[in-house]
This record gives sequence, structure tokens and C-alpha cells, in this order.
Amino acid sequence: MPRAGLDAATVTAAGADLADDLGFEQLSMGLVAERLGVRTPSLYKHVQNLADLAQRIAVLAAVELGDALRDALQGLSGRDALHAAARTFRGYVVAHPGRYAATLGARPTGPDDAYAAATARVLESLAVVLRGYGVAAHEEVHALRMVRSALHGFATLEAGGGFQFSTDVDDSFTWAVEFVDRGLRSGAVT
Repeated sequence: MPRAGLDAATVTAAGADLADDLGFEQLSMGLVAERLGVRTPSLYKHVQNLADLAQRIAVLAAVELGDALRDALQGLSGRDALHAAARTFRGYVVAHPGRYAATLGARPTGPDDAYAAATARVLESLAVVLRGYGVAAHEEVHALRMVRSALHGFATLEAGGGFQFSTDVDDSFTWAVEFVDRGLRSGAVT
């Protein structure tokens, strides 16, 4: 009989919190069970295995990031939308490095997969930003990849302690976002 109050969402949330605290690569079913105060076999009533838990954490992260981007972009366009999306993306990755790391290896299992729907929300928010710059539909994928790569790269480097120069990281971030803005406004993407 499953423990009262323990369900897949609770196990996923505990796993996500642990991933943020310890690093995604350190996540184990045993640590999740310990966090929840249960024996490890109890978890298998709610998630299939560690890979299933990792996929569920990736879905959770993509939903959270997608919701945060959607909310941050309300009523904004162009440069303002780009800055809001960039700050939101960076803030999420730095605050939740473990759960974000779960998204890096996740792959949709099909068109009805929860991860596919969740990542589509993230990409749609970024596409809305690009539409504010007039990016042509046939070049949207290229522009999405560029913006997503820039935001992902900066945020994951920062979250991992990769910036060692004494120059203020916030200044570097603003410079990078302004650089992307200038490129998008210059008509380099036509």
C-alpha cells in the first residue's frame, strides 16, 4: 500500500529539490527516499526508476521555465521582451541548476509526451520575442537556436561558477543581451 501523501508529484518535487541542492548528477533514488523519510522501494510505487524520475524533473523544469517566461513577457515586445526573457531564463537556471540540468538530456518520447509540450511552451515564448523583431518565419528556427544558445550558455556557465574574471557578471550579461538585441535590430536576420 502506498504511503499516504506520497505520490509521483511529491517524489518529483523532492528529486528536483535534491538536484538543485546536490547537483543533478548526484541524484539517486536512495537520496530521494531519504529526503522523503521512506524506504527506497516505496518510491517505485510512484516512479518507475531513476530515468523516469529524471524525465519527470525535466518536465517540471520546462513547465516552470515556460510559465516564468510567459509571465515575464506579458505586454512586452522588442528589446524589453528580450531583456525580460533573458533575465527570466538566467534567473531560473541560476536558482534551479539541478532541475535545469535534467532538461539537457531529456528527449520527448512522442508528440503527446509531456516534455514535448513543456518545451514547446518555452520555445513559443522565445519565438514571441523574435516576432517582435520581425524575424522572418523561415529563419525563426535559426534565431531561436541562437538566442537559446546564448541564454543557456551564459546561465549554465554562471550557475557552474565558470566566470572567474573580476568584471561584474551582471555587466557582462547586460552586454551580451544588448549585443543580441543589436544583431536582431540590425536586420542581420532577414
